[in-house]
Amino acid sequence: MNTYKQRLLVVDDEPDIRRLVSEILEDEGYQVAMAENAVTARELKKLTRPDLILLDIWMPDTDGITLLKEWVAEDAMLCPVIMMSGHGSVETAVEATRLGAYDFLEKPLSLAKLLLIVERALEAGTLQLENAGLRPQSIADIEPVGRSATVARIKDQLKRLAQHDARVLFVGEAGVGKELYARYLHNNSSHRDGPFIDVAVGSISPENSAVEFFGKECSGKI
Repeated sequence: MNTYKQRLLVVDDEPDIRRLVSEILEDEGYQVAMAENAVTARELKKLTRPDLILLDIWMPDTDGITLLKEWVAEDAMLCPVIMMSGHGSVETAVEATRLGAYDFLEKPLSLAKLLLIVERALEAGTLQLENAGLRPQSIADIEPVGRSATVARIKDQLKRLAQHDARVLFVGEAGVGKELYARYLHNNSSHRDGPFIDVAVGSISPENSAVEFFGKECSGKI
């Protein structure tokens, strides 16, 4: 049985807000630490290694945006951060998400929205860690096997091709390794940090191809 409690850090200079958010989250089974200012927040972040941080923007010593910038700069694998503010604006929310915040909550807090965004942010953080753990294995798995002159020549050609932002078509019989070499090319290109999208085109009918590749618009959303 998994007894692990996800750790959350709530940073807010208002005692009532800290206490309310903490009680709500603890009732949901989370382990919560609280900080009233940036100094305490820095210490607790190092000590508790939270899975999620709820960070107030307006604080007397160091504002939340500055603290977010600091944490993003020093930690490439920073856990999700949800910004909170009672004096928010669209510009502030955009700036926070641009800097790396997962989302923005406006005070007074909605209980339902708080719990929903916390749950989604934790799921996103877990996925990020899983992807980071799988990345070394994935890179090893797409290295073409073989020491022959032919394999070495193909790998060298692909590495040189990867330096150019150009379309490449692999042609060959089934089972010769077209997908493997396509992945190898992708991993050596400037797009390596982006997704490699594998599409089984044989199973897509011509009349549905546009929907399969680009999605379908519904109520103004894709």
